[in-house]
Amino acid sequence: MSTGVSIAAMSRYAILGCGSVGHAVAEELVDQGKDVLIVDRDEGRVEALRDQDLNAQAADIREPTTADDVRDCDVILIMSSDIEANKEAVANIRERDADQFVVVRASDPVSGDELTELGADVVINPSSVIADAAMRSLESGELEYRATQLSEVLSDANDRVAIFTNESPDPDSIASAAALQAIATHLGVEADICYLGDIGHQENRAFVNLLGIELLNWADIDDREQYDTMAVVDHAKGGEAFELEVDIVIDHYESDEEWDASFVDVRPNVSSTSTIMTKYIQEFDMKVDEAVATALLYGIREETLDFKRDTTPADLTAAAYLYPFANHDLLEQVESPSMSPETLDVLAEAIQNREVQGSHLVSNAGFIRDREALAQAAQHLLNLEGITTTAVFGIADDTIFLAARSKDIRMNIGKVLSDAYGGIGEAAGHSTQASAEISLGIFTGIETNDENRDTLLSLTEEAVKRKLFQAMGVESGESGNGS
Repeated sequence: MSTGVSIAAMSRYAILGCGSVGHAVAEELVDQGKDVLIVDRDEGRVEALRDQDLNAQAADIREPTTADDVRDCDVILIMSSDIEANKEAVANIRERDADQFVVVRASDPVSGDELTELGADVVINPSSVIADAAMRSLESGELEYRATQLSEVLSDANDRVAIFTNESPDPDSIASAAALQAIATHLGVEADICYLGDIGHQENRAFVNLLGIELLNWADIDDREQYDTMAVVDHAKGGEAFELEVDIVIDHYESDEEWDASFVDVRPNVSSTSTIMTKYIQEFDMKVDEAVATALLYGIREETLDFKRDTTPADLTAAAYLYPFANHDLLEQVESPSMSPETLDVLAEAIQNREVQGSHLVSNAGFIRDREALAQAAQHLLNLEGITTTAVFGIADDTIFLAARSKDIRMNIGKVLSDAYGGIGEAAGHSTQASAEISLGIFTGIETNDENRDTLLSLTEEAVKRKLFQAMGVESGESGNGS
């Protein structure tokens, strides 16, 4: 098989077998001004093609002489519905060792493999092509329908729209909220982005500050009556927002919550809500703002671990669309924020108290003020030589918080945490990153005062480590700092 021909330089085409598929291809090529020769064994069909001023001749595509007839053609398209005849035609062409680009019609994957082995450069399965085209049309039509619905719900707002991120806003949630706010503005509707918890992680704070995205803490808003339309984006976990009457829900995670909303778009087949919002921006044919484009691109990259985790074609096409509009200098600054003293303290404690079993590391960071620092510590410790999985936990607000990271392809760290703590707390996450929260209520009788701090730390450390190592399939030992 020869593939050295430059398609751009090709000028003469031959179509062998001119049924409905071949005829459609021939007409398209002729409309493009191409020199096309059609070969078909049905003499009546050949006459009809000639009546349309098409260059056609009668011959059996299985005959070796047909390969000679098309030897001067640069591209051979074998479009017959008779797959066995197509195989013979490919074999005859390749026997002549001609430098021609051959495209062949198959009927299924098996015949496609056989045609490839015979020397076809490209194999086309019409049923797959039709299915792909149908799915693209369906997706396009469905998006148009959903965009119309979203526009109607937003436009029905008499006052302002409150757009809620998840409780501890992360890049995907913040970016999605910013995109929905931009869509509302495009439709002439005023909207504010609100959150219920804290913006903890340093990258998230840098993300908001550098891009100039304004977020309002719901607890600080006195006049809540100004909002007559409520939206939640990327907020699969429950919270105060769901106690409100929600009108719009957009997420890439399914939730146990039964939504009684006018508009619901939940798509677990994509990896980020930012991907969904990018599609809406395209559908509304908006001029995408640099800050919004940068936020959405970062949201997609964060959710897919820079396209290394659960990335779908939709995520890639959305990122490709956003790329020219994003500010890449700002992206670099967001991705490399300075480390706060609190995070440095947590990391130091985690390094000091680490216990290593095999390639798994678990550490107690003690009493903490910023629980988001646990995730950063877990990520940093993953860089230690020989370590594939890390978990760092600490105590704050009468709760044990744990963050875990893993690059072990054999392990789903989200499932590990669920197995370890699902019965005594809450766990959530992906195959590569997860978190858990366990109420200190399980340690009844111990008050979190200065006198009992060491006792409490000792008990929680033993319980948390033992359960986690067991869920990982290893036993907790006395290795201390792993040295």
